[in-house]
Amino acid sequence: MGHNRRVTEPTAGYRSGFASLVGRPNAGKSTLTNALVGAKVAITSSRPQTTRHAVRGIVTRPDAQLVLVDTPGLHKPRTLLGERLNAVVKATWAEVDVVVVCLPADEKPGPGDTFLVNQLAAVRRTPKIAAATKSDLVSPDRMLQHLSSIAQLSAATGVEWADIV
Repeated sequence: MGHNRRVTEPTAGYRSGFASLVGRPNAGKSTLTNALVGAKVAITSSRPQTTRHAVRGIVTRPDAQLVLVDTPGLHKPRTLLGERLNAVVKATWAEVDVVVVCLPADEKPGPGDTFLVNQLAAVRRTPKIAAATKSDLVSPDRMLQHLSSIAQLSAATGVEWADIV
């Protein structure tokens, strides 16, 4: 009749939220999602546009829970599929507490990154974090140059990073 269920209430200071990982195709969004979650929740591939819908993974810590939303790569669409994939990305911006922009360290920020950050400029109330992905592929000196490039991208687009990681 009665089940003894233990319901644990969140402790004071417990935090939770949603974070969307965005970037151009093959920026390392799915790999970062899998690494943070600690399990393979998103398909990874060297082929662009492998992720075709928002994939969610949950990171749980003693003091917090974070739902990561891995998105398709944002790009200048040339097809209806490209337009729809971009729509998936932009729809997540309205649904999350923070947007994490993935910028691969093994490449200089280019026109695709500038396009993406300019699109993000319209999302005014949501904090934006720049994440240097693929850091295992570069030297420490190259990583310093990349972090400097990320700061320059912010200055060029007017998007203020809440943090650069």
